[in-house]
Amino acid sequence: MVHEQAPVHRARPWHGIMVATALPFRADGTVDHDAYARHVARLIADGCDGVVPNGSLGEYQTLTDQERAQVVRTAVEAAGDGTRVMPGVSAYGSAQARRWAEQAAEAGCGSVLLLPPNAYRADERSVRAHYAEVAAVGLPVVAYNNPYDTKVDLTPSLLARLHADGGIVAVKEFSGDVRRAYELAELAPGLDLLVGADDVLLELALAGAVGWIAGFPNALPRTCATLYRAAVAGDLAVALPLYRALHPLFRWDSRTEFVQAVKLSMDLAGHTGGTTRPPRLPLTPEQEAVVRAATEKALAEGHA
Repeated sequence: MVHEQAPVHRARPWHGIMVATALPFRADGTVDHDAYARHVARLIADGCDGVVPNGSLGEYQTLTDQERAQVVRTAVEAAGDGTRVMPGVSAYGSAQARRWAEQAAEAGCGSVLLLPPNAYRADERSVRAHYAEVAAVGLPVVAYNNPYDTKVDLTPSLLARLHADGGIVAVKEFSGDVRRAYELAELAPGLDLLVGADDVLLELALAGAVGWIAGFPNALPRTCATLYRAAVAGDLAVALPLYRALHPLFRWDSRTEFVQAVKLSMDLAGHTGGTTRPPRLPLTPEQEAVVRAATEKALAEGHA
């Protein structure tokens, strides 16, 4: 059973549950903006604080420039408040990332999410210059540390320097190393820590995270909202049973097939998940069976 909890005040636009939204496609492969708008509105209504369009879960790499810009505008309109929208602005070049940040500012967004340069293994000077370029637009920049995919590790010491530069206000931490939370708090106490992987939500919430850039709330928003609020409040009596029940699903958020897994869970929960764009292929029958079983178990137990 889901325990209802009152929303908490967000001190900053990037605080709280910011759902990295999956993007629905029509049968012909085009973006279904109407379905996406309904999805964003539903997430807000079900207790999430905002959305992150054009992230990896939104398959931004496969979008045209026109599609990518329209996704942001759709999210802002559907959310009803641009401060609830944190678009991903990652790109191979710093100039291109800056242009996406400018587009986000024009659309009225409250912050942006930015990977380090990911076309090559950038050194510290390049990383700092990259974040400075995008921060110059004026929107708060949340760094995204995903050393597995980018091959650039935003270590606590580097994040502290980026924060001191004025380049970032927070970090989406996806390394999975929860020990970093404590070192980061020592080196950069003013830098906000955001949970970046669903399967370390409880650990990072207890370590002081003030937000969650989340995957599976796409499918189970109300339960995930209850879990997050209990976790950041240190209410283990509520948080731990929910976390244990959902962790078989949450682990998919750190796997290569996370987009397909989240979309399948959305379909099973009665939302619009659907297909992915190439080169992502459907889950194998074995993978689908695992995700389906975990989702159906969560739904049967009232975790919707």
